Amino acid sequence: MASFKLLPTLFSIPNPNPYRKPTIRTCLSHRRPNVIVEPSPGSAKTFISRFAADEPRKGSDILVEALEREGVSHVFGYPGGASMEIHEALARSSMIRNVLPRHEQGGIFAADGYARASGRPGVCLTSSGPGATNIISGIADAKFDSIPIVAITGQVPRRLMGTDAFQEVPLTDITRPITKFNYLVLDVEEIPFVVKEAFVIATSGRPGPVLIDIPRDIQKEMAIPNWNKPIILHGNASRLQEKALLEEVVRLISQSKRPVVYAGGGCMNCSEELRRFVELTGIPVATTLMGLGVFPCTDELSLRMLGMHGTMLANYAVDRSDLLLAFGVRFDDRVTGKVEAFAENAKIVHIDIDPTEIGKNKKPHLSICTDMKLALEGINRILEKNAAKQQVAVEKDIPMTKYNDNASSTWRKEIDEQKEKHPPSYRTFGEAIPPQYAIQLLDELTNGDAIICTGVGQHQMWAAQYYKHKNPRHWLSSSGLGAMGFGLPAAMGAALAKPGAVVVDIDGDGSFMMNIQELATIRVENLPVKMMIFNNQHLGMVYQYEYEYGDSNSMHSYMGNPSNQAEVFPDMLMFAKACNIAAARVTKKGELREAIEKMLKTPGPYLLDVMVPHEAQVMQLIPDGSSFKDAIRGAQ
Repeated sequence: MASFKLLPTLFSIPNPNPYRKPTIRTCLSHRRPNVIVEPSPGSAKTFISRFAADEPRKGSDILVEALEREGVSHVFGYPGGASMEIHEALARSSMIRNVLPRHEQGGIFAADGYARASGRPGVCLTSSGPGATNIISGIADAKFDSIPIVAITGQVPRRLMGTDAFQEVPLTDITRPITKFNYLVLDVEEIPFVVKEAFVIATSGRPGPVLIDIPRDIQKEMAIPNWNKPIILHGNASRLQEKALLEEVVRLISQSKRPVVYAGGGCMNCSEELRRFVELTGIPVATTLMGLGVFPCTDELSLRMLGMHGTMLANYAVDRSDLLLAFGVRFDDRVTGKVEAFAENAKIVHIDIDPTEIGKNKKPHLSICTDMKLALEGINRILEKNAAKQQVAVEKDIPMTKYNDNASSTWRKEIDEQKEKHPPSYRTFGEAIPPQYAIQLLDELTNGDAIICTGVGQHQMWAAQYYKHKNPRHWLSSSGLGAMGFGLPAAMGAALAKPGAVVVDIDGDGSFMMNIQELATIRVENLPVKMMIFNNQHLGMVYQYEYEYGDSNSMHSYMGNPSNQAEVFPDMLMFAKACNIAAARVTKKGELREAIEKMLKTPGPYLLDVMVPHEAQVMQLIPDGSSFKDAIRGAQ
């Protein structure tokens, strides 16, 4: 990946599209400094090309070498007429493996899972027309959740563009609102520059998806690439210019009696710094769905997830707080509910790298626009310095206030009382399997160390609530977009990014079937993905909402065979058998532990079809547009 110097401190990069005007809001500094991008680690002096320096080669070969220079090892590519040249070039590469998904959406979700698990950009490749439009949901998902993806698409030849040619769509126009940036390459000599810049943009500041659209004639055109063309991007100076801002945060902490950390996906790269901050302050931590794992759920100061389907404890603590430290979050509606009632008695400190998120949904009392890692490092230095002064004061018998006293024993006692008063609970059904119990067993048997991928629906919320997430980049879920069908291909990407890790796709039968074709990819690649399907023969979350807010009729949410509701339909075991994947079905609670143990111990991929009652519900629940005080609590 390209490295870049940040002068004089940290910069967030706006859209520098050479073909189109930027469409996002920017926060420009008066100094308008530059971000100077250095050559990629693999380029020039260190990268050994298979071509002579002055040897002409196809645009497709230039593209593949540009990816090699960025350290790309896997591409999730589905070939077609407008991208065949690129696939031929990939076949000539000794550094990059193309993983063939069975659907383009599966490919981009796999690239997304790869990026989430590894922290490196995921790369996908499609042809033009329907192949390209099939990745739209994946691009939007990456934009919502700030995932670095470089999506490459073939395009019709330049002479046919604008003529409604076969499989022509204006992809840069379509994707402009949902990409961090996109390119239409109209000159073969621009390929090295575009690829290098795309990776910088995808990974810098707030990460996100970048699209590169390359006409087929450009792929065929011969050229001698210039790998040393400098990239100078006009950057945005961080607002973190003075230590005084961080000292003000520390001052607010020292004055508070009921502080709470509200941590999100922006803390993914600073988990250690966040843990050190909590160690120094003793402040309890609530996390968003995107933030699961940035602070261990097993820690006594963890409030676990807050929001619509969060714990009563986390929502209570935020509601009662007098200081809310919002770290790397965006105050989205699934967290805040009725936004004016959210943390209404608290002073809010909002730290985020994206200036457009500051004050967008909730106005803070103090805001700092910077990278969370830098902010926490700075705050921790101040806290450690003050702790050292405190130690000296103690030795000299000088009275001083401890920072750990800010999360006072009274506040801790109040939280502990609420924890005992509102423990997580769920309904049981005799010998039938409660899905929450299944996740608790999985957590126990994996010691909370598995990489958990999910689709979207009830199973997603149960997995968030009942698995004890301990590590960053171990929770992979479509959080902002809520894209069903995400779990299975994301697990495929995670297994490739983290060989040797236990990767489990916790899925629902409805979500699983949306990309079930990727079973073939998993089998061919022999990926040890474990699939635990909660099969209730329904679109469970839809059914639950019908039950809670409707007239209890199942309106188009039943996924089985209406003419024979006694049978399991469709039969997930048959899908697995068709792809030569080991599988089993479990229906009784008493048999579940043995079934999960077998799934985890079986080499290679394994599908466990867990039959669960469709009456099982996600609890607790804060209805749309409501506040914590309106929560529906407990087992129903």
